[in-house]
Amino acid sequence: MTRSPELRGKKITVVGLGRSGIAAARLCVREGASVTVTDSRPAAALGPALGALEVLPLRRMLGGHDQRDFTAADLVVVSPGVPMSMAELKAAQAAGVPTWSEVELASRFLGATPLVAITGTNGKSTTTALAGALFSEDRRTFVGGNLGTPLCEHVLSGQPADVVVAELSSFQLEGIERLRARVAAILNVTPDHLDRYPGLDAYAAAKARLFETQQPGDFAVANLRDDRAMAMAAASRGALYTFGFGPPARAAARAPEDGRSELWFYRYAAGSPERYRIANRSLRGRHNLENAMAALVCARLLGVPGAAVQRGLDHFTGLPHRLELVSERGGVEWINDSKATNVDSTGVGLAAFPPGPPRVVLILGGRGKKAPYAPLRALFKDRVKALLTIGEDAPAIEKALSDAAATEGCGTLAQAVTRAAALTAPGDVVLLSPACASYDQFKSFEERGERFRQLVGALP
Repeated sequence: MTRSPELRGKKITVVGLGRSGIAAARLCVREGASVTVTDSRPAAALGPALGALEVLPLRRMLGGHDQRDFTAADLVVVSPGVPMSMAELKAAQAAGVPTWSEVELASRFLGATPLVAITGTNGKSTTTALAGALFSEDRRTFVGGNLGTPLCEHVLSGQPADVVVAELSSFQLEGIERLRARVAAILNVTPDHLDRYPGLDAYAAAKARLFETQQPGDFAVANLRDDRAMAMAAASRGALYTFGFGPPARAAARAPEDGRSELWFYRYAAGSPERYRIANRSLRGRHNLENAMAALVCARLLGVPGAAVQRGLDHFTGLPHRLELVSERGGVEWINDSKATNVDSTGVGLAAFPPGPPRVVLILGGRGKKAPYAPLRALFKDRVKALLTIGEDAPAIEKALSDAAATEGCGTLAQAVTRAAALTAPGDVVLLSPACASYDQFKSFEERGERFRQLVGALP
């Protein structure tokens, strides 16, 4: 069993006061550390979140950083929103001060509880939630990490869990040292967060750390169609399992190439493959077959019975803001895919609607991530009836795609919803799948999706 770290009396600086940073600070205080919290934002910008720290015996340095809080610390704990390239963190590392991400800190308190960690560019939230649902059919399960509840909050809760299922982003994985996943899954690697990383290789390298810390007896799970994902998983010292499309194969989950909603899972030494069905509308689309295969492999490798897996697949309700049907009005479906914050994710959303007479009114835009929009062109044909643009990156989107479908600049989401209502007819779909971050006009993709829901609900 891994022993919890001895933090009593240690000088610990926690950088970044989002939800993860606040949970990390609370945990360090509980363990008897002398804690300094620091954030480049002033107290007024941090708002009510600081309330959780007001009663704690810690020091606050807000509105900027003091490098001495980094170089004189015994440990620095980093929130996922803070890049490891920050000058003060580089100074701490040069001074020999350990710098851990919040998930690294939390992992030191998990003891013998197995960790199932899921990463990738797209689909990881759905896959994490689905894997959590499969495990929950059979045992006490905590689901969180980048999805919902930070791992440090789970540690603080004291709630017993037989397994921890966590979505881990590249930001969180930058700062791991010994975090060990009993099962680690990589779904895909496509350009994302290029506003933080110098290129795709650096982005992929951050995710690859999840596999580099695995040991013999662990399991690595990778998407067979993604060469980068396969190469990353191959670095694990655990057993490699794959998922993809094609006939049954050993150490793998497979789905038929023709897209039939059936899955096979085949162990190394099994006599014949297990069969599962996908009849759940929350798992429609080829991308969700991949998500289901990844979740299935994670659950079966840690012994969730096949019957429990099937129940979980049947009962899964999906996640908000991910191809979520928010309304059907006058024969028009209004779909909230606000979680599609990069081009590849929008492509996945569009591909969930079969080609035919163009019937999708697509709302794109927000704060771009410097990835090209041209890869969406091929999916516009026979799908997109009209393109409505919003937000900061609207000019770039229009330059790349305006000749692929009738295009209108709408500026705001409210104007786009109004215009979409005027353009649609029964049988059409309005798809909010922005391919951009939300921070130009909203606090989060969740706020953007909720605003979409409100605007659609207010239509006459």
